[in-house]
Amino acid sequence: MLTGKQKRYLRSEAHHLNPVFQVGKGGVNENMIKTIGEAIEVRELMKISILQNCDMDKKEVADELSKGVGAEIVQIIGNTIVLYKESKENKQLILPR
Repeated sequence: MLTGKQKRYLRSEAHHLNPVFQVGKGGVNENMIKTIGEAIEVRELMKISILQNCDMDKKEVADELSKGVGAEIVQIIGNTIVLYKESKENKQLILPR
């Protein structure tokens, strides 16, 4: 579980990132979860964009992705989700205590 201080730090780090994945009309599926899981292991911090034609609510999308990947939701702002998962092999970010 992330503290408020850690979430603020991650939000500032994610500010300059561009969304890597887009969730569209098909919603969240197993293949997407697998691909995002592999990418977040390398990056640790990731933005995901939700397109206008997505049938699911943005909170549902964020919950499904975070549970499927094992990541924490840092922020949901507009139609963008920011996820964080500490990398086992490729640790880049050091969170404040």
